[in-house]
Amino acid sequence: MLSYEMKNSGDESLYHFLYRSIRNDILAGRLEADQKLPSKRPFARQLGVSVVTVENAYAQLLAEGFIWTQPRKGFFVSAIRTPKESVQKQPALPESRESREEKSEAPTELVANFADNQLEESSFPFSTWATIARRVLGERQRDLLKRSPHCGVRELRVAIAKMLFDFRGLSVDPECIVVGAGTDCLYSWLVQLLGFDKKYGVEDPGYSKISKIYRKLNVVCHFIPMDENGIRIDQLEETCTDVVHISPSHHFPTGRVMPISRRYELLGWASRSSNRYIVEDEYDSEFRMVGHPIPSLQSIDVQEKTIYINSFTKTLASTVRVGYMVLPKSLAQRFRNEFSFYTCTVSNLEQYVLATYIAGGFYEKHINRMRNFYRGRRDFLIEAIRQSRLKDFVEIAGQDAGLHFILKVKTDLKDEDFCALLREKGVFLRALSDYYAISEPSSHEFVVNYSSVPQNKIPLAVQKIAEVLKLG
Repeated sequence: MLSYEMKNSGDESLYHFLYRSIRNDILAGRLEADQKLPSKRPFARQLGVSVVTVENAYAQLLAEGFIWTQPRKGFFVSAIRTPKESVQKQPALPESRESREEKSEAPTELVANFADNQLEESSFPFSTWATIARRVLGERQRDLLKRSPHCGVRELRVAIAKMLFDFRGLSVDPECIVVGAGTDCLYSWLVQLLGFDKKYGVEDPGYSKISKIYRKLNVVCHFIPMDENGIRIDQLEETCTDVVHISPSHHFPTGRVMPISRRYELLGWASRSSNRYIVEDEYDSEFRMVGHPIPSLQSIDVQEKTIYINSFTKTLASTVRVGYMVLPKSLAQRFRNEFSFYTCTVSNLEQYVLATYIAGGFYEKHINRMRNFYRGRRDFLIEAIRQSRLKDFVEIAGQDAGLHFILKVKTDLKDEDFCALLREKGVFLRALSDYYAISEPSSHEFVVNYSSVPQNKIPLAVQKIAEVLKLG
């Protein structure tokens, strides 16, 4: 078993000391290729540190290609070749579960895809959108041919500011709003604005695309464990995180809502350093099915530490690549000063059409219609489960917001085996454990996205799940 004298000095945390020690042993050849590393919990007990310290050290080594992992089997040393120039060639990682699933033979007939979170095609307001587009093309020809400001056309920013006030109670200056081609683009701009030297943190479990984008930008990205109240503040301190990316109003995939006490703790954490910021990603907060919308973190932030991000992909369509972020005033001024050479990445036509759609009240009506539509589909699915043989073998959680919920299943099957058997019957489902990076994953919990599943397919899909569990 590996043995290190754990110590930290200066700004170096325990996890970074452990990461550096293992990394040096790998480069020096003291740890051989494919050698299995100690399991996290026994290793933590041996070293006298928390499990999270070991998890974060392993996560950093994994991100840099020094080790590889195989689900439920552990972490292994990668084959690192170090020529005289000290150039390290990252080894090919073992084939992921997603890759294996993509290569597997598709079922003869798709019954239901609960792994897909796309909106139903018929929900897009084609008629109204086309009418507004024709009007914009006829009335704003000169504006359409002008260079778009780097923050987006003012009409759209004003419309978004009014929408945020009406929907979320946010009082926002349009000059603090930046429009971009989806949140992917905005994340990139944020890193450029806040700095490549900052350490970024993402929720674990969480939406894996966010961490992939940060790491593609070559910034340090930590996976921060969560508890029942949301992201853990002590682990932000432990990892020396500067910028944390969260979805407090409706976390994906667990569906948790961050309580007000944890929100104030998080704002307190951010206030203790000028380098710290919170990225509040609202994801699908518009689809709260019960009660009023949860107040945003930005609305209670008096020290301007919160960057609010949202997009129209979950309310209109995934192909409407329009996102926006609301920057604190000081960052908004920096963005104007340093990024004015950029051109907005959204076409003028799409910006003016969307601005008119929002200002004309069409967007509010669309949201209300979609909320009612998807609430009906959710209720139909839940009732179908409760009226089926599944009722005594499953629990449902996180159904009051968003377009997915968690299905807890009583079964002795492994998560991957359960999903594989369902695929053979034409039902696609993803396990909650798939969304964990370094934290200990849950078992027998599954993410049910119902937005793109036709209602007439739901009874058969529920029946197929019961068949896999061999109920009756």
